[in-house]
Amino acid sequence: MSSRRACILSAASLVLAGCAGFPGVSTTGSDRRFAGLPAARRELAGEKGFAEPALHAFSLVGTPYRWGGNSPAGGFDCSGLVVYVMRRVMGKTLPRTVEQIAGTGWEVPSEDRLPGDLVFFNTTGAKHSHVGIYIGQNRFVHAPTEGGTVRLESLLSSYWGPRISSFRRLQG
Repeated sequence: MSSRRACILSAASLVLAGCAGFPGVSTTGSDRRFAGLPAARRELAGEKGFAEPALHAFSLVGTPYRWGGNSPAGGFDCSGLVVYVMRRVMGKTLPRTVEQIAGTGWEVPSEDRLPGDLVFFNTTGAKHSHVGIYIGQNRFVHAPTEGGTVRLESLLSSYWGPRISSFRRLQG
């Protein structure tokens, strides 16, 4: 693994872990396997394969936005970012538009979302007009708009929160 990639993965782990200590943890149901781990690490420790898309998306933060873009060298739009990450990490070939991507995988309730799930938004009046990759702790990575860069944002923000339309899972 290159030192740049190791640094990025280390930084992503720190962001996802936050300053969490070892708070009281529910040990009911499937959470029993992760009792004693900080919340963010429990989320990423969940099902094998779910953390990789989240970590890879996080490593692309700062990449320029470009409408129609689908690579780190050329920049990304929102669907290009998702298509790129899922192809690189999961080996999945997805359709290119947000609406088409929303027809893949299966919908999961908000309370069951995991890092690596896709989060869809209604930003234009269409149910699925924007997409990002959920990374845990109410945060997601996306390519927002012309002139911007791939960034990390909160699902709890006054802009994004009310516009969430669904979460979808591609892994399984």
